[in-house]
Amino acid sequence: MTKIQGVDKSLNATHKNQRFVIFTLGSEAFALPLVKIREVIALTGITSIPNIPLHFKGFMNLKGKIISVIDLRLKFGIKGVSATGETAIIIVDLEHLCMGVIVDSVESVLSIAANNMSLPPQIESAINTDYITGVARLDKRLLLILNIEKALSVEYLLAIKSSESTQKATRN
Repeated sequence: MTKIQGVDKSLNATHKNQRFVIFTLGSEAFALPLVKIREVIALTGITSIPNIPLHFKGFMNLKGKIISVIDLRLKFGIKGVSATGETAIIIVDLEHLCMGVIVDSVESVLSIAANNMSLPPQIESAINTDYITGVARLDKRLLLILNIEKALSVEYLLAIKSSESTQKATRN
């Protein structure tokens, strides 16, 4: 599995071309801004925890740091398949939080010109799609561009983390 490290954090939305990591979940292709990604690793040992939502797979040790791992396929309600040699964990840097997301495969890192991106169409659905920030045209296929913070409900996760820190402090 290819490892992406030393990501250029100076890229931002003001550039004409933005760089994205392209990955798949089932037959769908998605894109994450490269600036949000710390690295990509092969699927590795995950310690599961009982009585948690199905999409939350557990914790893993990444270079001495314990991080949470989410199965993005399950989070989005995409029919599950068994892990393959292409299954990967994308380590994302979020606001004061580092998480791993399991994806079916990582295809490439691409620059996508702004004129190939558009806002997502409005969808009448009971399912929240606020985490889709755009659609990119790439050859003959469409890529869904994700806002990973919204997709993973980072506000909720940070609130839990803050609550846990507060509880630990009051116990001591």
